[in-house]
Amino acid sequence: MWRDRSNFIIGADISSQVTTASREQLWARQVDENRFELCCIPFFLYDVALGDVVETAPSGGRRYMLSRLVVPSGRYVFRVWFGESYHPRGEIAEALAGMGALLEWSSVNLLAVDARDHEHAKQIADFLQDRENCGELMYETGKSA
Repeated sequence: MWRDRSNFIIGADISSQVTTASREQLWARQVDENRFELCCIPFFLYDVALGDVVETAPSGGRRYMLSRLVVPSGRYVFRVWFGESYHPRGEIAEALAGMGALLEWSSVNLLAVDARDHEHAKQIADFLQDRENCGELMYETGKSA
């Protein structure tokens, strides 16, 4: 499991992306003094993914805040919101896991999904779009553009 590789927690400023929090904590493995490999799936941060190597810099009184992406992993992030859906969340999570996706829950309504590459991301996006069309969830990608 990726989280078992981690030995550090870094921060990321998300104040421009969400209204409920100003920072996201990211489990990471320290590569050198200010470089880290992400060992978690970001729930709110855009344009970074599991396995990416990022650089940190002091910001807002915190020493290890994500400042830039250094080496992309080629992985993809999806965020799934179940909201008021009555469809069993566990059933959808099991289907995604059965497709080889890695999953992390933030709450009973918010699931982060990792795809290992472009082809895998297409498969997961097709599945999520079908479920969204059925009214079972809403989803987005972790890319800002």
